[in-house]
Amino acid sequence: MSLLKNVGTIGGFTLVSRVAGMAREMIFARVLGANAVTDAWFQAFIIPNVFRRLFAEGAFSAAFVPMFSKRLHGAETPEQGLAEARSFSADVLSVLLPVLIALVALFEIAMPGVIWLLSEKPVDPQTFPLSVDFARIMFPYIVLVSLVTLFTGMLNSVSRFAPGASFPIILNLVLIAALLAGEWFAAQHGASVEQLGYAMAWAVTGAGVMQLAWLYYWVRAEGFEVKLRLPRITPEVKRLGIIALPAAIGGGAYQINTLLQLYFLNQLEDGAVSYMNYADRLNQLPLGIIGIALSTAILPTLSKFVGGDNKEGADRIQSDAIELALLLTIPAAVALAICAEAFVIMIFQGGRFDLADAASTGDVLAALVLGLPAYVLVKVLVPNFYARADTRTPVVAAFISLGVFITASLALLDMLGVVGIALASVIGAWINVAFLLAVLAKRGYYTVPGVLILRIARQVLAAAAMGAALFYTDALLTPWYSAGLIARLGALLALVAAAAIVYFGIAFAVGAIDRQRIATLTKKAN
Repeated sequence: MSLLKNVGTIGGFTLVSRVAGMAREMIFARVLGANAVTDAWFQAFIIPNVFRRLFAEGAFSAAFVPMFSKRLHGAETPEQGLAEARSFSADVLSVLLPVLIALVALFEIAMPGVIWLLSEKPVDPQTFPLSVDFARIMFPYIVLVSLVTLFTGMLNSVSRFAPGASFPIILNLVLIAALLAGEWFAAQHGASVEQLGYAMAWAVTGAGVMQLAWLYYWVRAEGFEVKLRLPRITPEVKRLGIIALPAAIGGGAYQINTLLQLYFLNQLEDGAVSYMNYADRLNQLPLGIIGIALSTAILPTLSKFVGGDNKEGADRIQSDAIELALLLTIPAAVALAICAEAFVIMIFQGGRFDLADAASTGDVLAALVLGLPAYVLVKVLVPNFYARADTRTPVVAAFISLGVFITASLALLDMLGVVGIALASVIGAWINVAFLLAVLAKRGYYTVPGVLILRIARQVLAAAAMGAALFYTDALLTPWYSAGLIARLGALLALVAAAAIVYFGIAFAVGAIDRQRIATLTKKAN
């Protein structure tokens, strides 16, 4: 495996989605701003997404794909494999769809109670009905995206990755179109922020329909039939549920963290949920590209080395992944922390999102990115456990991190407000990393070598030099941040160029990375 090449390939698909999502948030900030209505919208949007990540894209996908692939490729003939795979997917769909519909119906009825649990007590009489309405409109999205995940797993099993990798882009494009249409309508007819919020909620569900249609087309193009039949809980469907349950419990810690973060943010002033959302969008850009790409790229090779009892090879891949992760995330964290407000102003400020909103979001971002290396390291370390069929330890680490987050949030909420919630997330993430590294070392799976520690120290030195350069560059470019589009783009490119030149120049000079190391990372692992 060429680690650098695979990371670039997987990260490229993610990059398109993240950039489209960034564009969506930029327009959203300008059209709707940061206020009680946007808080209600983001709160409602989080709820179906929590269930999507917990069930559809997490537990279900992890269990379904191997079982479907085994039937497709494990039969004596391709025709027999296709028939078995079709039957299995039809059985799964016959049970999954009624369960999802029942779940949606339950939450549609109980949504006022769900919003009440996540809201400040007493609830705001103005925003509470909005949150309930928005959530009810968007919650059916979970049915649509769960079916999309089912189809994606089927396509991935025949190495058709592009449709499944591209479907998140559809949501962003639909929301961007809805925002632009809403802005035009507001200018022509004076639509309120509340009316725009309702339009955006319906756009989410509409985007889900389009995503499902996109994946359905490709499933049929690959020769798979999608048939609805009466529910049948076959032994294989039951086994799917048994396999998915531990993964759901493991993912539950992260989703509980998301809901608790929302609960704490609701105790603060209007705009807190929006500030965290906009800051996290910038934080997620390097996290998604680097973290997801690395974790996906190293798991197959780690599994091969672990299965072959090749500890040297497994240690080498793990060290390479850690080194590459920190080589990219340490400078990203430093740059985003020092130029937090500048990035927020250049990307989000305008329309209903004013300079005061940008300053508040910048403060949250500066705190949140302190955990960026930790968030990525968690994704890089967890595959070492998965390669050994150990799903329990990452779950334990996640719940320990959750406990730390809750404790830190309670301690910092009144003192630092929304920034305190961001710092609590950071502390929890670093505790997660420390726990995983300690367990790996204790079990003899992996110990960070001294040469890697020295190289990381050199990365930190290069990032510090870059930070000093950005501190002065930021001051020089300040008048450009609130100027026109061309001036903002120029300032943004100048900051990125200054950061890249200084960081990589110093990194090569001090030995944080060299040509030989790059050659090692691009070689195919044996």
